[in-house]
Amino acid sequence: MPIIHVQLIEGRTDDQLSKLMERLTLAAAESLDVKKEQVRVLIQEIPNKHWGVGGKPKR
Repeated sequence: MPIIHVQLIEGRTDDQLSKLMERLTLAAAESLDVKKEQVRVLIQEIPNKHWGVGGKPKR
């Protein structure tokens, strides 16, 4: 069973996250020749203050 982990800076809409899950699922199912129901997508949203860029928090 494919498991896809995605880390994003928070701020996307529920619709955007749903579309991402759907498209990642379809891509994995097609690429790996598995059923969509076998694919798992886990999205972790990270607060801006916990995401560092160039040694500083991204705000």
